[in-house]
Amino acid sequence: MELAVENICGLSVVDNPCSACAAAPDFLGRRAAEPVRRFHESLDGYAPTPLLSLPGLAAKLGLGAVFVKDESGRFGLKAFKGLGGSYAVFRAACERTGLDYERTTQEDLRRPDIRAKLAGVKFVTATDGNHGKGVAWAAAGLGCRAHVYMPRGSVPARAEAIRAAGAYEVEITGLCYDDAVRYAAGQAEKNGWVLVQDTSWQGYEKVPTWIMQGYTTMTYEAVEQLRAAGYERPTHVLLQAGVGALAGSVAGALQNEYGDAMPRVSIAESEAAACLFESARQGDGLPHAAAGSGRTIMAGLNCGEPCTIAWPILRGLASEFFACPDSVAADGMRLLAGPCPGDPRIVSGESGAVTAGLLSRIAASGGAGALRDRMGLGKDAVVLLFSTEGDTDPENYKDIVGNIEQAK
Repeated sequence: MELAVENICGLSVVDNPCSACAAAPDFLGRRAAEPVRRFHESLDGYAPTPLLSLPGLAAKLGLGAVFVKDESGRFGLKAFKGLGGSYAVFRAACERTGLDYERTTQEDLRRPDIRAKLAGVKFVTATDGNHGKGVAWAAAGLGCRAHVYMPRGSVPARAEAIRAAGAYEVEITGLCYDDAVRYAAGQAEKNGWVLVQDTSWQGYEKVPTWIMQGYTTMTYEAVEQLRAAGYERPTHVLLQAGVGALAGSVAGALQNEYGDAMPRVSIAESEAAACLFESARQGDGLPHAAAGSGRTIMAGLNCGEPCTIAWPILRGLASEFFACPDSVAADGMRLLAGPCPGDPRIVSGESGAVTAGLLSRIAASGGAGALRDRMGLGKDAVVLLFSTEGDTDPENYKDIVGNIEQAK
């Protein structure tokens, strides 16, 4: 049965009657995350990214606290995606060389005998930018080649960043994102390359599972940083989603961590590519392709088909799904770039800032039965956001936030 769609403050929202129905997925729990964290800590340049408190914004929005996990400095890649890409490449390398992934570090993979076994291994992926950069960086670290295919409309600056990260080949295709994924999969099969894709489909689940596990490092860092700041748990977590791998990973890890005290999870997508929103709206429990045009500034969320691993997790854990116009992302970018007095400035790109823009819109909803009240976003709410990227499209970033920067 199709679920009702509400239009509130320029947002389309579907409430999920199945929220809090899913069991905690073991592959995203603390035990499974331990070797992931150990591997990431062995990488050159690893450091936990900051969890930034925005008390000024919290007061302005009438909330108890707002925290933003700023991923713009992760491994120098300007995005969180290096976590998933590096771990998947690492696991694939361990399989090729017979190493035990629970004990192996990046230093082990530098041994001459291991490098000899990896010689000639080629990786391939499709990307809107950030994931491909992470895969290229990880492959280069093993002395391997990476082939990266991008959908039509991709920003040349993102392609250049992937080349700079170490990719052997980067091509902006004339395909939409989902067709670029299929093309990369075909190239892998044709050439014997290793496909490292951050979405899944029937018969392709192992590598995407590794990628989702890679993201747990970010989530458990945030959990530990919140506790260090004096907060046992967030009450609300807003997560951006393309195919849903990030959102599913974070939600699943939080369910493992907090159990019955699981925070309320809300999903934000571009209205032009809202495949999870559409899947929720259909109400049959199955994944569905997005119904939008695919034209959006949120390049990292411009994905038309859900990850089949992530969707069941989000179907059972997310309380609501939002389809957001581009203006929400732009508002979030400006909100973080021009912070309230005393708050830190955060450089957040289009996909990274959409949840901040969404939070602001929800907080502005008023009247009887206001959305913020239904969601429990009051003076005791502790909200956690993830700014998943920095200014990965520098020109567009300047166009959107330039006036704010000039006024500072």
